[in-house]
Amino acid sequence: MANKPLDTQLLDKAILFAVKAHSGTERRGKGFPYIVHPMEAVEIVSTMTSDQELLAAAALHDTVEDTNVTVEQIREEFGDRIADIVENESDKHAAGRSETDSWHDRKRSAIERLANAPLDTKIVALGDKLSNMRAIARDYSEKGDELWKIFHVHDKKDHEWHYRGLADSLRELAGTFAFKEFEMLVNQVFEEE
Repeated sequence: MANKPLDTQLLDKAILFAVKAHSGTERRGKGFPYIVHPMEAVEIVSTMTSDQELLAAAALHDTVEDTNVTVEQIREEFGDRIADIVENESDKHAAGRSETDSWHDRKRSAIERLANAPLDTKIVALGDKLSNMRAIARDYSEKGDELWKIFHVHDKKDHEWHYRGLADSLRELAGTFAFKEFEMLVNQVFEEE
């Protein structure tokens, strides 16, 4: 008896949408197309679930935050569940404040939002945050403290506060391989000196 083919129509549509939305953009300081990051987030989420809506949300997670795409467009194209997850995953920028000036408030808000988020949102967020933490760990091993200069906030202790807060917010996923890798990388990069 042949296996039933996997229905990936929704994920395929989300990937194409994300590729178009991120077209021509580069991952900050990396020299490669931005879309590589959402695709890695999809791969990470796939280690925790085969839910096509969560995989689609992982592909789309930065479209509202980093492109001209709106939550309403995501809702129209992909439905409420995916739009709500993408919205919960997006940093809220304060009008009239620079990204640097609003960094701590945005990150504190994100940590609190994730702590209270449904499990679906936490799964997608972990895909995003683990992808980010992998990049930080790789770059930190090569550049050391020079790495922090590519970010809006340059103090390593601020980044440690942020990533340890994220780990606490996502601890509901502690039994997953993805969370274990995330926490291991956080501890590796931000080891006590």
